[in-house]
Amino acid sequence: MAQQKLTPTAMRMKAIRDKEYAMTPDRRKKKAENQRKRRSAKKAGVNIDGKDFDHKDRKFKSVKANRGNDGKGTKKEG
Repeated sequence: MAQQKLTPTAMRMKAIRDKEYAMTPDRRKKKAENQRKRRSAKKAGVNIDGKDFDHKDRKFKSVKANRGNDGKGTKKEG
């Protein structure tokens, strides 16, 4: 996927917005949970290369399937 074409000012503002969103309590919980799951899966010998943990389905999925909400898109996610 191509990188967004943003002006330097827009890039700085987006970085600020992204950081604020990443630091919300919900995102921090999900990040910590993901780190725990990845560590335990690696210890168990599970191949998780190129996969993300899906917090809704509670399992590892390909990045494409996880980000695309199983082909339904993220706007209908609830």
